[in-house]
Amino acid sequence: MNVTMLLADSAQVADGKLYILGGGWSVVGPDPMPMAVAVKVSVDSHEFNISHHWELFLEDADGQQVGFETPDGPHFIEVRGDFSASTPPDVPVGTPVEVPIAVNFGPIPLVDNSRYTWRVVIDGETLPGALVSFTTRPGRVDSDEQPDQAS
Repeated sequence: MNVTMLLADSAQVADGKLYILGGGWSVVGPDPMPMAVAVKVSVDSHEFNISHHWELFLEDADGQQVGFETPDGPHFIEVRGDFSASTPPDVPVGTPVEVPIAVNFGPIPLVDNSRYTWRVVIDGETLPGALVSFTTRPGRVDSDEQPDQAS
C-alpha cells in the first residue's frame, strides 16, 4: 500500500473520486480555519478483500498528539475508519485499486507560528506518503499593541 495526502479547504468522496476545493496549501491562519485532509490509498492486489483499519492523527512539531482540555477531560484530534478493496470489473488482474478518503474539520484552535503534521496509520503502520505537514502563521498584532523594540 502507498498513501498520498493533501491539505485542502474542503474535500469529499463521490463515485470513487476525491473532489478537492482549495487544495495543496501548507500555511494556515493565524485564525482558526476549517480544513480537510484528502487521502488516496493505493491498495495492491495481494491486499484485496481484507478489512484494513485507518487512523488519522494531528501531531505537533514534537510528534505529540494534539488535544484540548474539555469538561470531560482531554480530547485528541483523531478520526478512524475501515476500508477494503477488490478488483473492479473489466480491469486486469493485479491492478492496484485507489481508495479515496476525505476528512473535514471545523476550525481547530492551534498555536500560532507552529508546525503540525497529519499522520495516517493503516493497520498499525505509518506507510510511505502517510504524512502531510503545515505551519500556522504568527498571530496578528493589534494596532494599539506594538511589539517590544530593543533600544
